Amino acid sequence: MPSLSEENYLKAILFLSGQTQAAVSTNELAARLDAKAASVTEMLRRLSEKKWVEYRPYKGVYLSPAGQDLAAKVLRKHRLWETFLVEKLHFGWEEVHEVAEQLEHISSPKLTDRLSAFLGHPEYDPHGDPIPDPNGVFPKRPKRTLSEVPAGQKVLVQGVRDGDSDFLRYVRQLGIALGDELEVEAVQPFDQSQQVRHGERLLTLSAIAAANIYVL
Repeated sequence: MPSLSEENYLKAILFLSGQTQAAVSTNELAARLDAKAASVTEMLRRLSEKKWVEYRPYKGVYLSPAGQDLAAKVLRKHRLWETFLVEKLHFGWEEVHEVAEQLEHISSPKLTDRLSAFLGHPEYDPHGDPIPDPNGVFPKRPKRTLSEVPAGQKVLVQGVRDGDSDFLRYVRQLGIALGDELEVEAVQPFDQSQQVRHGERLLTLSAIAAANIYVL
């Protein structure tokens, strides 16, 4: 069984590589995990010895099939716990990441299966991120950011990037939630900020904010 630290590394590699399994550099991992490059290199060597990654110095790291399976299981638990915390315990979506970071390391497949069943087998977490199934398969839907939407179009909020609790808190203060309808009324040529209709309100969103909101 992997250690807590090893699970964190495997999950981080999966997050950074995406479902395309692109190579992940040690610098990307160090930034994601707030770790020193030397510590990352040492951990990658350890994971490589256990056949969970394929690591080539200066060329990046890939998850092996076994590593992919382990990482998907950890990510599945993390996103199921986030869903439980928001839907059943009424946490704010900006509050759940750190709690789920602890709960994801509980090693009980039965608990994970029952948690999923209790929640109705959700395919997406409260931030709109896909939850892999027990076989590690992710549901697929196209990702498009609000910043890509031209003036005059209506869209539905699909998700938000969940890496920054300050941004999640900002979106919550705006009153924007998953499934809400937004209409882009204008895009400013100078800075690409947007005037967005949300119900009866007209919001002004910066280009950075719009690039962190996924829509359908």
